[in-house]
Amino acid sequence: MKKTGRVLASEREYSIIKEKDIPVSSYFGEDTFNHKAMKEKLSKDVFKKINSIIEDNGKLDIETANIVAHAIKEWAIEKGATHFAHWFQPMTGITAEKHDAFIEPIGNGEVIERFTGKQLVQGEPDASSFPSGGIRATFEARGYTAWDMTSPVFIRRNGIATTLCIPTAFISYTGEALDKKTPLLRSISAINRSAVNMLKILGNKNVKKVYTTLGPEQEYFLIDMDYFFKRQDLLLSGRAVLGAPPAKGQELEDQYFGAIKERIQSFMHDAEEELFKLGIPAKTRHNEVAPSQFELAPVFEEANIAVDHNQLVMETLKSVARNHRLTALLAEKPFAGINGSGKHLNWSLSDNEGNNLLNPGETPHDNIQFLVILIATLRAVHRHSDILRASVASAGNDHRLGANEAPPAIISAFLGEQLTKILDDIEKGIVTKATDNAIIDLGISSLPAVSKDNTDRNRTSPFAFTGNKFEFRAVGSSQSISFSATILNTIVAESLDELAEMIKSRGGDIKQAVFDVIKSEISSIKPIIFNGNNYSEEWHKEAEKRGLPNHRNTVESLPSLVTEKALALFEKYRVLSRVELKSRYHIRLERYIKDLDIEIKSMENMVSTQVIPAALQYQKSIAESIASAVQVAGDSPDLSTQMAYLKKISSLIGKLMSAMADIEKEYEKTGNIEDELKKAGHYCNSLKEKMAGVRDMSDSLELLIEDDLWPIPKFWEMLFIS
Repeated sequence: MKKTGRVLASEREYSIIKEKDIPVSSYFGEDTFNHKAMKEKLSKDVFKKINSIIEDNGKLDIETANIVAHAIKEWAIEKGATHFAHWFQPMTGITAEKHDAFIEPIGNGEVIERFTGKQLVQGEPDASSFPSGGIRATFEARGYTAWDMTSPVFIRRNGIATTLCIPTAFISYTGEALDKKTPLLRSISAINRSAVNMLKILGNKNVKKVYTTLGPEQEYFLIDMDYFFKRQDLLLSGRAVLGAPPAKGQELEDQYFGAIKERIQSFMHDAEEELFKLGIPAKTRHNEVAPSQFELAPVFEEANIAVDHNQLVMETLKSVARNHRLTALLAEKPFAGINGSGKHLNWSLSDNEGNNLLNPGETPHDNIQFLVILIATLRAVHRHSDILRASVASAGNDHRLGANEAPPAIISAFLGEQLTKILDDIEKGIVTKATDNAIIDLGISSLPAVSKDNTDRNRTSPFAFTGNKFEFRAVGSSQSISFSATILNTIVAESLDELAEMIKSRGGDIKQAVFDVIKSEISSIKPIIFNGNNYSEEWHKEAEKRGLPNHRNTVESLPSLVTEKALALFEKYRVLSRVELKSRYHIRLERYIKDLDIEIKSMENMVSTQVIPAALQYQKSIAESIASAVQVAGDSPDLSTQMAYLKKISSLIGKLMSAMADIEKEYEKTGNIEDELKKAGHYCNSLKEKMAGVRDMSDSLELLIEDDLWPIPKFWEMLFIS
């Protein structure tokens, strides 16, 4: 329910004067120029034409663009907008926008509001300060934004400002993609071509379009804003580089799906209200495993819209949290010893009639389609698991992957016992008969029956089949889902094309040809199928025997993006040129170095200006207390225990200072390393270890020094006081 009324916000409080409740359905999407708004603002002919252009990926003529731009401007002004912005997703991982006012001078000190088709379709933001990975020199400033008609324009409100936002692609002056949207759109076209071709080979003559659907489950932490601003590490890096785990964490398992606190639920309500107005179907909310950790899950949407919406979800969580004197933390592992946050990316394929191609259907034909898509996906993930792993590589995600709370760095697929058995039977040529309603027949004697959804889930699997979709669990909570989706689309497109060629080359009965190809491919993909505990040490040994790559960190993983295999694949499907893919490798490597650099400097500053002064003050207090006891009582009392305590404090201070000297010495070496990969390796293999040493000493002191002297908010305060 949407609560309307005046919002009163002060530094210490947030309250809403409720006037009335309105059903969500009555205002869902009201801040987007959706089909309803288009029908109201455009003539029938223009409405039909623009929809046809969107559906058929056609070209927009300037006359139609001018009509649409005028209608959008009128709609936006009615919403209170004074400016418009081309909203795009550069390689920074967040969104960007440059605001221009609608006004245009007409002389005599007067203006009119004007918005043209040219302004709608194309913008020209300065591209010099955005990451390009070597695509362009820093003095080459020009870049272009191009309207993405497949994602609705929308209204953004920030304080008293209201802006019309236009989703756009972002390219360089010479045409290379500088963003995350452009490759995604190319991959959507690639998998559409490949999947439609496959379905027509299988006898589906009605299919016109196949598209990816995504459902990203967003995890996040909420802490009181006052604590956030008192911690330099959280403010600058999003992660607490110092801090001892609380006495109570998640051991009692009382947080997961527990009752939501009033303050948190009020925040969730307001965040969802903003998302609903933007047409974002935020379906599920709940407490997550860790204290002060939560999840928001949407309904599946077409991939491009889902990516845009997830970016808006992250921005909305942060902005609405501020109104409640909270801070939303999206870092993958903000608190050591406490579960981190991921973003489970649910991926599937649908056709133009709305059929989920990963959902076993009612007819043998549907189920043959299902098996082909299933095998194609597993085959793609097996062949390109290294590239998929690289898509989620980051400094933040390194703390999370494989930490007995998230899937390990080894990419494997979970199918469940029954579906795995069916594939085994196909490989062996064994026929499984349909025995109940849970089993569906494929309509050919040599093909076994297929289970609709008769299996448990496996939360430890990185790539799990969950009935009608695959769930890629390795994406980090702060990451854009765009790159992972782009890679999945591209590798599955390749796999579909290769399977299609195999099926066509066999000739004869199509069902038998499909069966023969599937049977021949099962043995090659079996190494990636694992239904057990992915956290176990036994699996790591088994995965090594199977030849599965285990890239434990970002430095080991990122080079997979620039292998000849990867470069040739993305070039073949015109998703990323060699230059564009190499640029993403360099950007991500540079980002890894910068992220760790910020963490190291934050740690050094906090230890030098907060931890050590507090520790020295406490040491002085203890020493003075012991000295006073000696002065008052003479030599009679036994002060050995107190002296040992003082020595313990002094020893930790000395070890901390020594650890600080070690990390500073090691850090100086980075200035002499020119090669990016070697520099990243130095951060990963040497400096992170030194950081752990500093943290160990600091956290030990935190547990000894009295609360009144400790200058940094502690984990128990941040996670349990809200």
